[in-house]
Amino acid sequence: MNLEILSLNENQVLQNEVIDKIRNLIHFKNLEPHDKLPSERMLSEKFGVSRGVVRDAIQKLEFYGLLRCIPQSGTFLADVGVIAMDGIINDILDLGRPDFKSLVETRILLELKSVKLASLRRTEADLVAMKEALNAYTSKVLNNENAVQEDLLFHLAIAKASKNSTLNTFMLSITPEIITNFAKYHVCCDDLAKSGIEEHTAVYEAIKSQNPTLAKEVMKIHFKTLYQYCYNIK
Repeated sequence: MNLEILSLNENQVLQNEVIDKIRNLIHFKNLEPHDKLPSERMLSEKFGVSRGVVRDAIQKLEFYGLLRCIPQSGTFLADVGVIAMDGIINDILDLGRPDFKSLVETRILLELKSVKLASLRRTEADLVAMKEALNAYTSKVLNNENAVQEDLLFHLAIAKASKNSTLNTFMLSITPEIITNFAKYHVCCDDLAKSGIEEHTAVYEAIKSQNPTLAKEVMKIHFKTLYQYCYNIK
């Protein structure tokens, strides 16, 4: 486990170094919005890192709207001025790994909005996906197995049903960190997991009945225990 965490930290450091070098390259070549960056292979050779690290750095810059990756064409600078790009990259490089409490707070804010939208916009296909995730979660819990991933799949199905791509993207981006921290702090204990069956079912039924007010209220109830648990962590 320690080796895995060390690897993640090292990868983060390398990513930041590549992001900084990409910025320097942009300045050195006087690149402007819509100009094309060198290929991943060329950047990998130039910076002396693996293509995977370069790809991760590019994906992060694309996530923050600084680059555009076009399949079969390449990577291009987005329509962002140099001053704005420098400021955003500085902020990216200053970001640390999110702590557990921050993740929980962010997740709750996102999900209270997504569950309301899901109750209004869900389709029959969305209900099927939620029900399958709920059944998988219930089965794991009743068999006394770890159900963290099934839990999050249920919530990701709700985010997808919201039909808001930005909410869905944010949920997907924080999910790996949530899984890691749930395991680290042993969040998925028996009491939380078993009460989760009833709470998940209530959320599902509210979405199914297309009642956004009820959906938000039952989601609040679902997160109340998690929120309290989070703030008891030393």
